[in-house]
Amino acid sequence: MINASILVVEDEAIVAKDLQNRLKKLGYSITNTAFSGEDAINKVRENPPDLILMDIKLKGKIDGIEAAEEIHKYIDIPIIYLTAYADEKTLERAKVTVPFGYIIKPFKERELQINIEISLTKYKLEKELKANQKWLYTLLISIGDGVIASDIQELVTFMNPVAEYLTGWKQEEAYGKNSSEVFNIVDAETRKPLENPITKAIRNGIAVGLPAEAILIAKNGTEIPIDDSAAPIKDDQDNIMGAVLVFRDITDRKLAIAALKKQIEQEQLVVQLENINQLKNDFFNLVSHELRSPLYNMKVMIQMLQTFAVNGEAQRYFGLLEAECDREMHLINDLLDLQRLENSSYLLTSPALLLLHQWLPWVVEPFQIRVQEHQQTLQVNIPSDLPPLFSDGSSLERMVAELLNNACKYTPTGGEIVLTIRHDSSQAPAIIIIAISNSVEIPAVALPRIFDKFYRIPNSDLRNEGGTGLGLPIVQKLVEQLQGNIQVESREGWTTFTIRLSDLSSGLSVE
Repeated sequence: MINASILVVEDEAIVAKDLQNRLKKLGYSITNTAFSGEDAINKVRENPPDLILMDIKLKGKIDGIEAAEEIHKYIDIPIIYLTAYADEKTLERAKVTVPFGYIIKPFKERELQINIEISLTKYKLEKELKANQKWLYTLLISIGDGVIASDIQELVTFMNPVAEYLTGWKQEEAYGKNSSEVFNIVDAETRKPLENPITKAIRNGIAVGLPAEAILIAKNGTEIPIDDSAAPIKDDQDNIMGAVLVFRDITDRKLAIAALKKQIEQEQLVVQLENINQLKNDFFNLVSHELRSPLYNMKVMIQMLQTFAVNGEAQRYFGLLEAECDREMHLINDLLDLQRLENSSYLLTSPALLLLHQWLPWVVEPFQIRVQEHQQTLQVNIPSDLPPLFSDGSSLERMVAELLNNACKYTPTGGEIVLTIRHDSSQAPAIIIIAISNSVEIPAVALPRIFDKFYRIPNSDLRNEGGTGLGLPIVQKLVEQLQGNIQVESREGWTTFTIRLSDLSSGLSVE
């Protein structure tokens, strides 16, 4: 390497001058000349050369070998020893400093040049190799995957920080241990041990991977789902020297896959439910046309036959048939109403400002006659100072009528029914509370199911009349449509349904 700068360390001035002349003749640049070990150290610090020609025997406190050791502590410079000493002891001391050459005096210029060129070239290659090694080491400790390297005996030679974290083993603990002990894997389903990928890669001489369901059992017993691959490490002659294993924690991936699978299942379920709802709608539309029309025709024909009945027994049977037609028609109408409410297709037909103290007595009036027929008592408490309520009169009428109808059916002869309305101004917006009570107690086990479709209280003693079991579910849905809530409680011989409604014009839901 022509023009390389060289420091000559030689305590004999004549020899040093001769070296300088030879080096200049060969085309090298002389940075300086040092006559002692201490002087060499100082000059290297001031102006580092490309190479040092160092005599071993120097005047002063330290010799050339000691000077080389000191220089190597803070800077990496190739050193060639030029010495007349070739004894074993001196040679062993010199070897410790890893010199790039050892030339015995006297020497020829060609020998000197060859050693210098070889040393500079070797130093350059070693410097590049060290840089590559440093780059590779930085890469291995910086990547997000775990990396474990082994020798041909499958003994651990390297682990990066991610591998340390996942396995629970520090590199200094794992170094020299069998890789199967450090990298302990089992099948996630069978829990049987899996073959170490490093073993397989060394045996087969090709890259290998793990099964999809592999679990890494860390040193502390923690289980981590992983994915990995291992490949053999080969030299220039394609001889296997060991293997490298790269693996990663796939917990997040599995969670993401599970979440995606769940989302797909939910979407499929939504589609299935939509299809079911469509089938249900089609069915109810069919029911609406195919059942109501024949029932209506049957009722008309029964009424016509009643006019020709000649005896009371026939009249009684025709009356029963007509009542059954009415009951079936009522059931079909309730089913259709509940279907519309559950599909959120029910629309408030006529929201308006209602004067409850004038409007409710008109709704209650038909039930006054009914309770008299059953020797019951209906008490209505409606304050005259109730504020107007902006709500849907049709829905509100249906709710009150259904609850009063239930009360009449379930209240025994001589029992009482009480309808009370009050205004709660302590909340914003203000609340209208409608409470309908009757003197009968519902068993505690029946209360949680009171709003279930087709549910009827199993105790036959509480049923004076038949029903569809759809009235209360319809009431509950109507209350929700009016942005309210309904509660029921039954104790001390009384059952009370309480509806809380807010003014729809406020746009706020009741608590």
